[in-house]
Amino acid sequence: MEDGSDAARTAPLTIAAHVMDRAADYRPGLLFEGDTWTWAEVVAEATGRAAALQKLRSDGPFHVGVLLENLPEYVFVLFGAALAGATVVGINSTRRGAALAHDIRHTDCQLVLTDTTQSPLLTDLDLGAARVLTVDGPEYGELLAASRPSSFSVDEVPGPDALYLMLFTAGSTGAPKAVRMTQGRAARTAADSARAFGTDDVLYCSMPLFHGNALVANLFPALIAGASVVLRRRFSATAFLPDIRQHGCTFFNYVGRALSYVLAVPESADDGDNRLRWALGSEASPQNIADFTRRFHCPVFEGYGSSEGAVVIAPVPGTPPSALGRPKKGIDVAIVHPDTGSECATARLDGDGRLLNPAEAIGEIVGRNVRDRFEGYYHNAEADAVRTRNGWYWSGDLGYRDADGFFYFAGRTAEWMRVDGENFSAGSVERILNRYRVTSGVAVYGVPDPLTGDQVMAAMEMGVPEAFDPDDFAEFLSRQPDLSAKWSPRFVRVLATLPVTGAGKVDKAPLRSDAWDVADPVWWRPLASERPFRRLTPSDVVGLTASFAAGGRDQLTPGGRGV
Repeated sequence: MEDGSDAARTAPLTIAAHVMDRAADYRPGLLFEGDTWTWAEVVAEATGRAAALQKLRSDGPFHVGVLLENLPEYVFVLFGAALAGATVVGINSTRRGAALAHDIRHTDCQLVLTDTTQSPLLTDLDLGAARVLTVDGPEYGELLAASRPSSFSVDEVPGPDALYLMLFTAGSTGAPKAVRMTQGRAARTAADSARAFGTDDVLYCSMPLFHGNALVANLFPALIAGASVVLRRRFSATAFLPDIRQHGCTFFNYVGRALSYVLAVPESADDGDNRLRWALGSEASPQNIADFTRRFHCPVFEGYGSSEGAVVIAPVPGTPPSALGRPKKGIDVAIVHPDTGSECATARLDGDGRLLNPAEAIGEIVGRNVRDRFEGYYHNAEADAVRTRNGWYWSGDLGYRDADGFFYFAGRTAEWMRVDGENFSAGSVERILNRYRVTSGVAVYGVPDPLTGDQVMAAMEMGVPEAFDPDDFAEFLSRQPDLSAKWSPRFVRVLATLPVTGAGKVDKAPLRSDAWDVADPVWWRPLASERPFRRLTPSDVVGLTASFAAGGRDQLTPGGRGV
């Protein structure tokens, strides 16, 4: 990951200026389904979109929603909006109905660009004043034809404080929030990543462009460095290696379950025959990272960041296998107890990297000098206040830090569980259960105890759920020295595929809502002290419901859990 780009060292202050820097670059810039555009051609397309957007502009905020798959048009609109001073609202294509309409109305979109494959999602929705235009329709084509040729100079483009993007958070622990990103923040963040690339690099982009990971870890750094981008319409595990080989890709980025999906494709002896130099992502299990590196001869690095962009933790030489790395230079990051505000104890790890003092070491990841790096949520002052209380930036994520200053991820603050008076994080339990090689993925979450607090439930992904061996799993649990008795799952749901968000992260909301009242096989221990698991029966569900009533707590109901 050497600095191969002069542009990265002398980075302009805006994405718009970076776009103009590529106006005379005739090297390949964008590749998609057999077509190639040089960077100069990409800029020409972008200037046409900029002129078209300015013609379409109406009164009010210049906000343009984009509801598209990863198409070249999405890239042209992103760069055209940068030139025109428009704000692109990345619309999550996995949202539906009233939730999708709310996203568009809440962000004051005056225009929504989509195509004929996605436009049915908007049918009969209340989008407020937003106008919908299909990019593969005749009206848009005529508009583009009338907008060429167009040109912009650096002096005409917006400045670094111009609002450029609104990116929705995943919504895995609450309603998605629209994160503001200015041109300046986008350019600064991407310039840091661009230092790892040169003009001979080929970046594979299959993560959705409505997500910040695809933009600041791939598309924007490629723009700055003058590297090439291979754009994939949507992620495909089976197409991954053929695409990488066909285009000679040297890098890819990912979020969530992507590595596990690729690893599920049958292995071949020549999988390592590729040009990949490295990959960057987040939330893969340590075992998946190790398996992917071995199989594809590609080092995988995990860092920590979010759409909010305030706290950045990146891998550095010597980073332990399961660690995130260290904070970027100049960022003061601490692990803080969310209730007391005091700094947590340093993590003690054994020789295998197992955390020995989770109760004292795990806390919230907090940036103590990065308040100004957070540009806020759009029209959500309450959420802003939660993030920036006491003058610090509270990430909403849990972690711990070892004696060498390396940080580790331990889940979301919303995933704290309390069992028999002990607080701990779901992420800590997941880290242990991911060692069970029979499963391809694990999600741990709390379901309510009939009397008070929580009980631990784990959802385990297996290709054939009925093949789950409860005795083997119980034996595995007994061999884990860092698995507290209170952490051990009381319920185990076995399913073929874990639910994921639009960005590929595990979505625990439906798992919590379903709890154990599901069609999938569920195994449980009627007494927490019991070692054997047995299959949950309909009569067990009736008994559990009765125990909630006897304990005075709301029973679990379809679509929601008692509190």
